[in-house]
Amino acid sequence: MQLTLWTYEGPPHVGAMRVATAMEDVHYVLHAPQGDTYADLLFTMIERLPRRPPVTYTTFQARDLGSDTADLFKTACSQAYERFRPNAMLVGASCTAELIQDDPGGLARALNLPVPIVPLELPSYQRKENWGASETFYQIVRTLAGPHAPAPGSKRAPRDAGVAPSCNLLGATALGFRHRDDVREITGLLNELGVEVRTVAPLGASADDIAHLGDADFNVVLYPETGAQAASWLQRFFGQPFTKTIPIGVGATKAFIAEVLQLAGLPADTPLPDSLSRSPWYSRSVDSTYLTGKRVFIFGDATHVIAAARVAHQEMGFTVVGLGTYSREFARDVRDAAKLYGVEALITDDYLEVEAKVAELQPELVLGTQMERHIAKRLGVPCAVISSPVHVQDFPARYSPQMGFEGANVIFDTWVHPLMMGLEEHLLTMFRGDFEFHDGAAASHLGRATAASAPARSEEVAADTTPETTPAAALAPPAASSAAIAVAQWAADAQKELQKIPFFVRGKARRNTERFAAERGLATITVETLYDAKAHFGR
Repeated sequence: MQLTLWTYEGPPHVGAMRVATAMEDVHYVLHAPQGDTYADLLFTMIERLPRRPPVTYTTFQARDLGSDTADLFKTACSQAYERFRPNAMLVGASCTAELIQDDPGGLARALNLPVPIVPLELPSYQRKENWGASETFYQIVRTLAGPHAPAPGSKRAPRDAGVAPSCNLLGATALGFRHRDDVREITGLLNELGVEVRTVAPLGASADDIAHLGDADFNVVLYPETGAQAASWLQRFFGQPFTKTIPIGVGATKAFIAEVLQLAGLPADTPLPDSLSRSPWYSRSVDSTYLTGKRVFIFGDATHVIAAARVAHQEMGFTVVGLGTYSREFARDVRDAAKLYGVEALITDDYLEVEAKVAELQPELVLGTQMERHIAKRLGVPCAVISSPVHVQDFPARYSPQMGFEGANVIFDTWVHPLMMGLEEHLLTMFRGDFEFHDGAAASHLGRATAASAPARSEEVAADTTPETTPAAALAPPAASSAAIAVAQWAADAQKELQKIPFFVRGKARRNTERFAAERGLATITVETLYDAKAHFGR
């Protein structure tokens, strides 16, 4: 075990809480000491839920360890059922209570409660939060849907004629990154294709919904970290295929639609409802062409990292210089993705290793979690959040999906705006001494004639231009001196570099660079001259 200030994932019982909190009529009894109740704040403070998670803690204390802590658990379990009357109960232990070995599952069964009991064996010292969420959802599906499974070896009955195809959406949980909005976006997309969404699980599902998951024709796995294990079980026991494509980005959304049409038995030439996606045109437009080739580093959960790398490379024209994940269960998938971009995947849950890699690669944009947001801020690099763990600002009140065609629009805005802000800072630094851009300049729309009435740029400039300290030669008309200066020739690589500067300031950059070269008697302007001029006028 390693001590750390930050962690990408909590212990697995937090993953179980994410599933229980997402569902409607399920209650989780957690054998835990008093201090482990901190997890409630994750949902009420960060996700801003208007209710407490459906969790009852035994909250044993040190003095209880000398007595029978098993009785504490049975009492808490009985009281939780009497108070909340759930239709299913999850029982388990936190990382601390795991050491006591009280067997919450066996104790709960001994109470003979009139609802299904789902015992959770979550090894807190070997596994983490996402695995805990996946295992919890899998056990719930297995316990509640298992009794409705057809006999082994029986074939799935074909869909009745005239009945619309249907599916379930699997994987969305509480405290997930944009899960609420992704579900809404993909549900609308599937409805446009003529596919009915029967159940979203675990988010918003009841115990009865889980029991009837097998009624749908196929499953859509939105988040493999939490939904793939349950989907695989449903495929084995109910014959339900499930999607493999994650619809993040325009290209992946179109591939997802093609996969859905095939699973639903719908015509492959069904029109794509992509009229609302502005991302492809924006990515090709004059407003964003200067972003081509920007170096980007990506880190987060495996699903969002793999998707973000594909979008960055194929749809935004960025150069992926590094990517990685803290999801060790999906390390192979991330390594395979990294090979596509000629980089080595970083598999770690140590934020200090991530910070060292960002500092080494010196990217121009970081796409990551709230950890990478802090890292990028310290290093002065633009950053956009693409994955959990997240903070309160990543649960916006507005509709802000990551998936589907509208998700592609959100991604474009989220990723490009930090770079635009960086560009503005760059331009302010480069031209802050220019007569049109300095703090004391008159409004440009009023014309040059008003410059005389504008306040002086600074006390330093005013002091430097007094007759007592300024040589007579410096007071000569500027036109007379500049007219005699020959314009230097631009080298091909410098000309190419100049074209990367946005068109609306390119002329200014050219003039400043040529003036810089002329004052130093340079016959040829190279790339080094261009950046030397930038540094000179930025002082």
